Amino acid sequence: MDNDLQKYAQIPLKQISNRVWRTYSGGALIDKWKKDSPEVDNSFPEEWIMSTVTARGKNRPEDEGLSKVETKDGLMPLKDLIENNKELFLGKKVAEKFGSTGVLIKMLDSQERLTIQVHPNKTYAKDILNSSFGKTESWYVLNTREIDGEKSVVYMGFKKGVTREKWEELFVNQDIEGMLNSLHKIEVKPGDAFMIYGGVPHAIGSGCFLMEVQEPTDYTMRVEKVTPAGLEISQELIHQGVGEQKMLDCFHYDNYTLEEAMDKWKVKPKTLDSSDNHTHNTIFNKTHTDCFGLSELYLDGEYSIPSNGGFYVVVAYQGEGTLQCNGEEYPYKQGDEIFISAAIENVTFKSTVSSKLLLCYPPS
Repeated sequence: MDNDLQKYAQIPLKQISNRVWRTYSGGALIDKWKKDSPEVDNSFPEEWIMSTVTARGKNRPEDEGLSKVETKDGLMPLKDLIENNKELFLGKKVAEKFGSTGVLIKMLDSQERLTIQVHPNKTYAKDILNSSFGKTESWYVLNTREIDGEKSVVYMGFKKGVTREKWEELFVNQDIEGMLNSLHKIEVKPGDAFMIYGGVPHAIGSGCFLMEVQEPTDYTMRVEKVTPAGLEISQELIHQGVGEQKMLDCFHYDNYTLEEAMDKWKVKPKTLDSSDNHTHNTIFNKTHTDCFGLSELYLDGEYSIPSNGGFYVVVAYQGEGTLQCNGEEYPYKQGDEIFISAAIENVTFKSTVSSKLLLCYPPS
């Protein structure tokens, strides 16, 4: 154990850019949020935040997806710092139960519709993929844009009447229109929030910029063998090496009316507390999942957050200001991603420009 590295548990850690290659295009709204120029759609449509997880992809760099943070000793992988003293950085409960952050955070911007897909729940992940984590995830819509006249939508959940037999037939025939028509199509706007539990079929449409908080894996089962833009997908990325039949087993074949689906998966943020200079809302919490948490802080002044014994991650979606801890003051600005270790007992945020801060938490 390197005692010299433990000093970094006492200060906020800022991540450098961590864009990740995917099978779809996008990313211009990430550039806009980061105030980067030019704003470009390409094959790096996701920003992975405080990630200790590597991305899955053929012929990609082996450390793709791993976050690096700024320190006085240069750039360091967050994973290495955590490994040096898990309890100090993560908190005792998370360190003992998971041995890692237990969560993965992404900013995702889609220029094209993503392929129709599903992620494993914990049971499937353990039995089939030998993983202690599945990939239950959440979406919090931050911005939208029309592309080729199409409004921003998401697809999720099977409609009434869809069976495994029907779904397999559509898959075998690669009837993409039939598969899309089997799912509920939902127009989205900024502020919309959805839980996507393991086993629920889904696809993100074009023009969606959202924060995705999820279990820390990159397991995705896809039923389209060619992306909407014409990229052929490898067998590994279709079924993760388990074969097509076991891939189809990953789907849960419950079906719902649109009203039932919205009631089951759409989440309405609730206010925790507010004043003239702040509003603190919870979005995803233990009433929805024990896999992660997300809240938002609208700030035009000062607000303090005490430690709850664990770490959290601050994503500055808008604004500028400072955060104070351990007698020191550190600046933040729009686009910053900041890791707050469990060792930091209290943080006071002060905005100099009205701010919206997204606060991401590990499993409860």
